[in-house]
Amino acid sequence: MSATLANDLPAARRTGNAANVALWVLQVAAAAMLAMAGFAKLAGAPEMIAMFDVIGIGQWFRYATGSLEVLGAILLLVPALAGVGALLLAGVMLGAVATHLFVIGGSPVMPLVLLAVTALIAFARRERTLRLLGR
Repeated sequence: MSATLANDLPAARRTGNAANVALWVLQVAAAAMLAMAGFAKLAGAPEMIAMFDVIGIGQWFRYATGSLEVLGAILLLVPALAGVGALLLAGVMLGAVATHLFVIGGSPVMPLVLLAVTALIAFARRERTLRLLGR
């Protein structure tokens, strides 16, 4: 019966549903990755402490970054706030890419991938974000 219902839907609606499901998969995957990274920073994982020592701003920056990552990950899982969370995380990832390129070295591939994913989510969820702003 569900196959019959799916065939009765207009093609645009089926495509929209598939895109929404794919977007949710990206949101959950990004939320999981960024929550793990954020919790590692907040828990004081030795490699995070060492990395933020190299950055040179202080360990308070590790706590701030970890908190933003965990907050953004939670927001990605709240339908009305997913766009806001994605914008927040895109900003954090932009900073991570710049930090890798100009301060600590190493490969910026993972932050670049997360930047692209969060930017895509922010763009796709822009209508919800604009509604929050009353536009």
